[in-house]
Amino acid sequence: MSSDSASHASSIPEDAMPQHVAIIMDGNGRWAQQQGKLRTFGHKAGVEAVRSSVRYARKHGIKALTLFAFSSENWKRPKDEVKILMQLFNLVLSSEVKKLNKNNIRLRVVGDLSAFDEKLVTKIRKAETLTENNSSLTLNIAANYGGRWDIVNAAKMLAEDIAESKVNIEDIDEERFHQYTCMSDLPPLDLMIRTGGDHRVSNFLLWQCAYAEFYFCETLWPDFNESKFEEAVFDFCQRQRRFGQTGEQVSPANQGQG
Repeated sequence: MSSDSASHASSIPEDAMPQHVAIIMDGNGRWAQQQGKLRTFGHKAGVEAVRSSVRYARKHGIKALTLFAFSSENWKRPKDEVKILMQLFNLVLSSEVKKLNKNNIRLRVVGDLSAFDEKLVTKIRKAETLTENNSSLTLNIAANYGGRWDIVNAAKMLAEDIAESKVNIEDIDEERFHQYTCMSDLPPLDLMIRTGGDHRVSNFLLWQCAYAEFYFCETLWPDFNESKFEEAVFDFCQRQRRFGQTGEQVSPANQGQG
């Protein structure tokens, strides 16, 4: 990003900011290996990048930030690495929740929590309860989450409501189905960022990302800071979001806005 672009990024009007940003935090292991350290060292270093991203989102009026912390496929990683990730999750919950609450940030953990230790689930629920009335930013941590799981889980809940005559089959449309997916109460996903250089969504927010803008960068997650976040937002603001319309139908004033 040029210095000229950076100066423009610093003056992005608040109404042009994405309202919901998701980040696939990739590159921790490679970052650690470049330092000659174990992969788990990279996961610990990535916590500061999480703090930076939360600061940027709160500072610039982004309403929701969703971070892909642990996918449903990550259980396949080496057992020692999974163990460290669970310990780190526990540690971060213990050390960060009070700070989040102090800064008026609501924390939610989205995903299939049934696979987690009961003590961890209890800690998660307490953190969510403590911060549930906060309004400056909703921070979603996707843990044991998969986009396909989200869709299947929504279908199961909808089927249950149909069986109990709470919903008529004739009333099912995209909007009704959406109400059963994770984070349906939040603004639509505007921007999905992936660090680390890979160009794929890795089963993340498959339903929600239908019309999101994608931003891929080579930066490894521990090196992703507020400046890098701003580059992604500036890039987002340069795009024309058409939502199925033609470019001529979309006013320039609507570019970069959901």
